[in-house]
Amino acid sequence: MSFTVAIIGRPNVGKSTFFNRMSGMRDAIVDDISGVTRDRQYGESEWNGKTFNIIDTGGFVPRSDDVFEKAIREQVHIAIEEASLIVFMVDVTTGITDLDAEVTKLLRKTTKPVILAVNKVDNSTRLLEASEFYGLGFDHTFFLSSMSGSGTGELLDLLVTFIQEDNVEEEEIPKITIVGQPNVGKSSLLNALVGMERNIVTNIAGTTRDAIHTRYTKFGKDFLLIDTAGIRKKSAMMENLEFYSVIRAINSIDAADVCLLMIDAQTGIEAQDLAIYRLIQRKKKGVVVLVNKWDAIEKETNTAKEMEAHIRRKLEPFNDVPVIFVSALEKIRVFKAIEHAIEVYERRTRKIKTSALNNWLEEAVENYSPPGVKGKFVKIKYVTQLPVHYPSFAFFCNSPQYLKDSYKNYLENRLRETFNYTGVPLTLYFRKK
Repeated sequence: MSFTVAIIGRPNVGKSTFFNRMSGMRDAIVDDISGVTRDRQYGESEWNGKTFNIIDTGGFVPRSDDVFEKAIREQVHIAIEEASLIVFMVDVTTGITDLDAEVTKLLRKTTKPVILAVNKVDNSTRLLEASEFYGLGFDHTFFLSSMSGSGTGELLDLLVTFIQEDNVEEEEIPKITIVGQPNVGKSSLLNALVGMERNIVTNIAGTTRDAIHTRYTKFGKDFLLIDTAGIRKKSAMMENLEFYSVIRAINSIDAADVCLLMIDAQTGIEAQDLAIYRLIQRKKKGVVVLVNKWDAIEKETNTAKEMEAHIRRKLEPFNDVPVIFVSALEKIRVFKAIEHAIEVYERRTRKIKTSALNNWLEEAVENYSPPGVKGKFVKIKYVTQLPVHYPSFAFFCNSPQYLKDSYKNYLENRLRETFNYTGVPLTLYFRKK
């Protein structure tokens, strides 16, 4: 199940600091200047054994008051429509502003859970001042300081009660999702595979409204295809288009075993493609990169070999993935794409015997021993695969803290080569024996 929390509020109320605390990341730029968060921040958080996606909707760099208010309003509309739960953050030091009141009016119309987080409450005087925010009329109001962390635990205790555990036993067949930017041809690919107009296909970005699941049982194959919901073009502001597409991509990625990441051959790989790719990698899903609309490219100026090399450079450091040039419209190599996706699924779900892993480890260490650090030498005793849904390996050592990242990368690369993990992110843990 995918549960997405969006943090909304005007700039400079502390959304990025709160996001960093929730996700354990330090990616968001935190500053006292209004609107420094230019990029959306996406992460995962865990509390009381429950995991959820968390999105910092970001500040804005307004050119005028009108543009500023319009941007905030659009951000709230998107959060209301796409998120599972909304954290509305306000600032005790400024009191209730006109913009806070306007956002409150919008949130009163939604059936989604809303938690009001009154931030920067870090002393007894501010605690008294914060009581005015009860006047906004939200059922769930918390006083906190995202800088120090006080009050955030109580908020999270409530937040996770809204996450319903999905106990339904799912059939063990590959779940393949099609992700990518709007208008790259996701619906055309689905139609090419199922052989009928399952989705309405137009050249307008965002025709698909909801994620569509299709069971595929042709040609001896059996899997579930998930077409990522596109976006509805409500605004010319590209940052809001990206916000839509990424929230929906997150939900589709959560539901999948393998992701077909579609890239438009005419535009090449872009920052948004890389953002979705990193999400797939972070969530430990299998991935196949499809370069669509290859039939529309002038072959004299661009060759598949050159473009593939360029794509792999952009995907580094994890670029051990299948890259296939397709045309969903002309049905060129679309079935090859599915074959690769099923192979990636099989690699991702495969379990390797501990004896085979330790034979491999012995040879890998013999070829290249862990380098010593400050006179300390690391000895890796043995390795085993962990019983989780994606390939994870635990290496037991005498002093794992002295193992350099370069050596960890060496072991991962050798593991990939020996056991063929193309298209599958690996997780390696180094523990003290």
